[in-house]
Amino acid sequence: MTFNQQKNTQTNEIVDIRIVNISLDNFENAYFLGIGGIGMSALARYFKSLGWNVAGYDKTPSPLTESLQQEGIDVHYEDRNSSISSPYGDKAKTLVIVTPAVPKNLGELLHFQFNEFEIVKRSEVLGLITKTSKGLGVAGTHGKTTTSTMLAHLLDQSEVKCTAFLGGISSNFNSNLVLNPSAAYTVIEADEFDRSFLRLSPFASIITSADPDHLDIYGDAAHFREGFELYAGLHPENGVVVQKYGLNLPTAAKTITYGINEPDSEYCGLNVRVENEKYLFDVQTPSGKWEAVELGIPGIHNAENAIACIALCQFLGVDEATIRSGLKTFLGVKRRFESIVKSQNLIYIDDYAHHPTELKALIDSIRLIYHDRKVTGVFQPHLFTRTRDFFEGFVAQLSRLDEVILLPIYPAREEPIPGVTSDALLEKITAPDKKLMLPGEVVNYLSAHTEGVFLTIGAGDIDRIVNPLKKEWSE
Repeated sequence: MTFNQQKNTQTNEIVDIRIVNISLDNFENAYFLGIGGIGMSALARYFKSLGWNVAGYDKTPSPLTESLQQEGIDVHYEDRNSSISSPYGDKAKTLVIVTPAVPKNLGELLHFQFNEFEIVKRSEVLGLITKTSKGLGVAGTHGKTTTSTMLAHLLDQSEVKCTAFLGGISSNFNSNLVLNPSAAYTVIEADEFDRSFLRLSPFASIITSADPDHLDIYGDAAHFREGFELYAGLHPENGVVVQKYGLNLPTAAKTITYGINEPDSEYCGLNVRVENEKYLFDVQTPSGKWEAVELGIPGIHNAENAIACIALCQFLGVDEATIRSGLKTFLGVKRRFESIVKSQNLIYIDDYAHHPTELKALIDSIRLIYHDRKVTGVFQPHLFTRTRDFFEGFVAQLSRLDEVILLPIYPAREEPIPGVTSDALLEKITAPDKKLMLPGEVVNYLSAHTEGVFLTIGAGDIDRIVNPLKKEWSE
């Protein structure tokens, strides 16, 4: 292992990033600690496709772990400590991949550490993969999963092709992994959490936003911004950084700007609209105006994501007709503005939004499409630190709903913070109708409703009520 000291040329600050100097060719076995995570499971599938032996631990069963087991990957849910089955006891041939969500006192992790196995993070593995292919990163506080999935779909529909590691289940591919072994490009989500994206070697990227988040890691907005400046600085001179207009991230690569109603951006989206239930927008490009581009999924933010994909795809040589066809046939990502139930009187949409900016984009889009309907949102705050750091933003956006149902804060990796509760949020929210419920109470309460627009929103385990609600309303 070495540490790469990366210097921000704007602030002269130094960030130490661990760089893994190993060859994947030396290994035959991949053992995952936290295999049920969306990013981890994509890597598990990737190594399985290479012919490796793949196994792993996760805390609880899920539809994703069950899918992995059906694909021939050994998954278990109890801590086996040092009782690791063959062939994963061979440290010379076994690569151990760990997620930060795994407890540091997990017996299996301690066993691998004590016996000096090669233990790497998911982002470090992606960094190794981007050293042997042209990495196409999608970075940003918001929109990474939808944009990277859209980009992968467009490239897969073209002659360019790509392999892609996605942070959600693509509705087109029905997977979080896209495999084209002969493709020159690899699409990856460049995740800013824990500065993971600084371990990548990107050739080109889309950067959608740099709104402060993960302040428990970065400390303040200035250091968060610094992380994105360092990431933009990783690109080579012959690459490109497609960045949202106004970000102004410095890079040695070519810069292309994009935005909606930003006339000074190089790719400018205009006239976002709904016509005959089709989601349309126009795009002014450097080579001319594209009229009435149809997008297969709704959402103002998704139109903006599509404009970024248009810019990068054109840079990579994909023609207009192929791009238009791909956008029209794009079906989106599970839990990203996902339409669950749609009838004449009742609309139910599930969305992963967990930051005030994402809430704003979701609610703006809902109001554009369903402007005359009552909108009820069930929101599960994610992380005590995020709720604390963006408290007023959550209050402002949730107050725009007609009815708000709050669930308790989903803690993930965190301990409670005194005074940071859903009750405190509820007290400040000014929506006409508001209440606090437990997840088990929501289904019974909402199933009695037969009209309106209903949203389940959040990045925790709120997805567990999606199918019960779908069943109630579908019946």
